Amino acid sequence: MRLEDIMEVCRGLSAEVRKLVRPHLGVKAARRMEGRGASGDSTFAIDEVAEKKVEERLSELPEVAYFSEDRGLVSSGRPSWVLVVDPIDGTRPAAAGLEACCVSIAAAPYDPDAGKMLTLGDVAYGLVEEIKNDAVFEAVRGEGARMVIEGREKEISLCHHEDLSTLFWTLGFRGRPALPTALVLEELIDISSVDGGIFDLGSATFCITRLLTGQLDAYVDVGDRMIREVPQVEELFLRAGHGHVLNNSSYDLAAAGLIASEAGAAIGDAFGRSLDGYPLLASAREGHLSCVAAVSRGLFDALIAEVDAGIERMRAHYGW
Repeated sequence: MRLEDIMEVCRGLSAEVRKLVRPHLGVKAARRMEGRGASGDSTFAIDEVAEKKVEERLSELPEVAYFSEDRGLVSSGRPSWVLVVDPIDGTRPAAAGLEACCVSIAAAPYDPDAGKMLTLGDVAYGLVEEIKNDAVFEAVRGEGARMVIEGREKEISLCHHEDLSTLFWTLGFRGRPALPTALVLEELIDISSVDGGIFDLGSATFCITRLLTGQLDAYVDVGDRMIREVPQVEELFLRAGHGHVLNNSSYDLAAAGLIASEAGAAIGDAFGRSLDGYPLLASAREGHLSCVAAVSRGLFDALIAEVDAGIERMRAHYGW
């Protein structure tokens, strides 16, 4: 199967999931708990609707394996491609009927017999499609990104910005313990909350694509760095996550990360390193990663410096 073929598979799958999910947006029954996925995160009724569509559609394609939050890695036949699928990135906004929810699909060449561990750097194609609004973002590695709004291709608007006091940004907060997360981001929150703006939109994919539309300047998620660098904080993560450590994983960032990078944004983990080395098909803790995305390299570096200082502030507060 050629890259062009798998791109059409991704586009078709995304359109089917979007069509199926849209009538459920904001419906009270969509919030019903169905259990927990492979990641340990809550699975809502609206998630299960979308996951079943992915399972049904891809079962017809033995050339394609897939990896998702709720199912883990699913493979049959002789797959030559693997799709990293989040049928609804932004489940909670979707259940509430808000627009911050997307279908996210990343595609990578796949040979299950090769013994190679795939990473985010192996992603060849990324697709993000908003569910409530008519907006599509996609990128092919090495060929740039494109953005289509209401059927028309639009110019990507990365607005150069390095003034933290007027920063419009969003953070990853779901499942993260409130006090230590706030301690790490305290100075950034304080400096930007009056002349800028802070948002928790509930979807990493939606947040990162806002950099391309010019609506936001940055996305900051520090959860995985907090645990990697200060293991004592894990207990607080487990309490906030109802017994699970909940952070972003590859299905949250594989597509959006490629799109942002190909669009010219600066994106990496909260240490300031590339995301390309992180595993693509790892579930639960093994697949966790932090993320900082910014409209310019200068802003990215300034945000990493704020996170560095915030980690030390958290250590000092708890005496760790």
